Amino acid sequence: MNIRSIAGYACIGLAFAAALPAAAHDNAETVTPNFAHAIPNIPGKSLKAVVVDYAPGAASPAHTHAPSAFIYAYVLSGEIESQVNDGPKRIYHAGESFFEEPGAVHRVSRNASESEPAKLLAVFVVDSNDKVLTTPLK
Repeated sequence: MNIRSIAGYACIGLAFAAALPAAAHDNAETVTPNFAHAIPNIPGKSLKAVVVDYAPGAASPAHTHAPSAFIYAYVLSGEIESQVNDGPKRIYHAGESFFEEPGAVHRVSRNASESEPAKLLAVFVVDSNDKVLTTPLK
């Protein structure tokens, strides 16, 4: 399965997903689960999608994801500054995307604007038994 297929399934899921309650983390961002479905032709794997809304100037704490998670992130609106592992910090604009491999540390994830909101779609390919998708670093 290629990344375009994964993204396509995510978009289909987003179109049909029922609205679920949002979870806020220290008022930094709002994470809304949007889609979850087992991948039928990859036993033990699931596709899960969340929308991350950032208020102006808001940021997520540094974090890791489920050990099995491969993540495709797509900026829906605004500008997101991101740094994965020890790579460079980069600002992604609406329509741009990036990925995180399993075991990556997401050191920076924030709204690059102090005046406009930003929104990110994060699509996870994970082991179906992984329930916790994000863990803040201590």
